[in-house]
Amino acid sequence: MKRLLAALFALACHAPAAEQPNVVLIVADDLGYGDLTSFGSTTIRTPNLDRMAAEGTKFTSFCVAQAVCTASRAALMTGCYPNRVGLQGALNHTSREGLSLEERLMSEVFKKAGYATAAYGKWHLGTRPMFHPCRRGFDEFWGIPYSNDNSKYHPSLAAEMPPLPLYEDERIIETDPDQSQFTRRITEKSVSFIRRHKDQPFFLYVPHVMPHVPIFASERFKGQSPHGLYADVVEELDWSVGMILEALKQSGVDEKTLVLFFSDNGPFLSYGNHAGSAAPLREGKLTSFEGGVRVPCLARWPGRVPAGRESAELLTAMDLLPTFLHWLGAEPPAKKLDGVNVGDVLLGREGAVNPRTSFVYYAGSELQAVREGDWKLHFPHPYITPHDIPGRDGKPANWENMKPASITQSGIEGIATRHGYKVARQELALYHLGEDPGETKDVSAAHPEIVERLKQLADPLRQELGDALTGTAATAVRPVGRDEG
Repeated sequence: MKRLLAALFALACHAPAAEQPNVVLIVADDLGYGDLTSFGSTTIRTPNLDRMAAEGTKFTSFCVAQAVCTASRAALMTGCYPNRVGLQGALNHTSREGLSLEERLMSEVFKKAGYATAAYGKWHLGTRPMFHPCRRGFDEFWGIPYSNDNSKYHPSLAAEMPPLPLYEDERIIETDPDQSQFTRRITEKSVSFIRRHKDQPFFLYVPHVMPHVPIFASERFKGQSPHGLYADVVEELDWSVGMILEALKQSGVDEKTLVLFFSDNGPFLSYGNHAGSAAPLREGKLTSFEGGVRVPCLARWPGRVPAGRESAELLTAMDLLPTFLHWLGAEPPAKKLDGVNVGDVLLGREGAVNPRTSFVYYAGSELQAVREGDWKLHFPHPYITPHDIPGRDGKPANWENMKPASITQSGIEGIATRHGYKVARQELALYHLGEDPGETKDVSAAHPEIVERLKQLADPLRQELGDALTGTAATAVRPVGRDEG
């Protein structure tokens, strides 16, 4: 009897959690915090995303790990700061690096748990065959390996770019595809996957190509918004969300499915009318200000995620993998994660205590800021900001005066040169994000004790992940994947 009771106790300890939903993860590219009606836009119509907000929860303080494509996706897939896994930037067609094969990705977790898995859109976590999505836990892939401006459409580097490859699984099926059809084709693939897998658990990852520049809308949406092409593009993304939600309903799996929508980082502000809005936040993509890392986030799961709720709890994309691990009853990886299980907050459970109490903001290899609750401390650092006259119609700001640059040029000056920004400087400053989300009023002089506490809070991660600003060498980063062939 004692042995039986012990066996039952052991089984209970390792039993899967009650939540084992289908998961649809929709990630826009460079969408701004203020680009959805539910997040304050008065110019872009987003009825389907507004429906998600009404039928689910709107998270107003959801952050990605860095304000750049590859880094933010690496964090999403691994549950780690991108610096810990060696991908703190953006890969391109010349890159030999990718997510290490030693890292366990979200897709691999779901596949091991018996889920059907698919990714349709932009991968951006390694272009070499060893890093391909179909070798990293996805049953199906349709999309591009890196950003769509890594093509003949790049405003200043087109001569350096090879034809943009479009993959179906591991086979290139087109080069330089019609980019106006990306959103439509990704949506059709997603709807088909849901219908084909309605009778088994599935994980569907939809990393949209848009609205990263160059922006395109299909014939159905181009010119339909009175507010220009960018609005057309976002309204087509909203249509896509509506089609996916309808497919879930028609397939009878609506109440079995968690749908999450957010952006990989903030807007590419230098591109002016071809970029979104981070309002009311400061700056945008490629910065550690809130406009770069805080993104609109909506969660919908009928009967499980509370409807019509708005939450200001600090959550990050890194927290999704640990949450899913818990829900699936899966063993956590042996390697350290930086994300935490935020399932109780996501599901709005009464009395839920958020385990995500702090967050550090890296830009590349620089630890530029740290947050605890509503308090955010910026360390002195340079940053990029748009020129006074923004870009227009696909050309970045200061286009006429841009210096020749190489796609491999690195550092803040290289980023500024390639994308039409100027370099500015942020001094030590403390902001209360609850009262000042735009990071405009430095209150460090009035709260020296908070400044000191946040400095100390950042120190352990500075030692682990390194910090180019202070010359601190990393002690706990893991090797990046690299194809040496």
